[in-house]
Amino acid sequence: MTIVVGHLTTPEGQAALAAAVDEARQRSTPLVVVASGKAPEDEREAGIAALQERLAASGADFRIEQGGGDLADDLVRLATETAAELVVIGLRRRSPVGKLILGAGAQRILIEAPCPVLAVKV
Repeated sequence: MTIVVGHLTTPEGQAALAAAVDEARQRSTPLVVVASGKAPEDEREAGIAALQERLAASGADFRIEQGGGDLADDLVRLATETAAELVVIGLRRRSPVGKLILGAGAQRILIEAPCPVLAVKV
């Protein structure tokens, strides 16, 4: 069993990562972090190094997986492969009209994930 979260440098991504680290420590469960595959390679390597440092300092048991480009697909696939007990995603606040429409990636994760999904609102 694991907890799966995507790593994005957005405020939503950082909130999701912090919540996932807390959940992993509280549950004594390994954390699988999916690093987004969309950044240029030099930025990706620097981001992963900083992520490893942050996670090591947190005390959580973790591993980092390189994403293939579509974060929603990567999160659902890894949640299935690792028999995850939880997927953590970050959501941003939306306008009253925007609240009627959930982001396509978040919606796919909520519908397709094989386990509960914790949505952290920023």
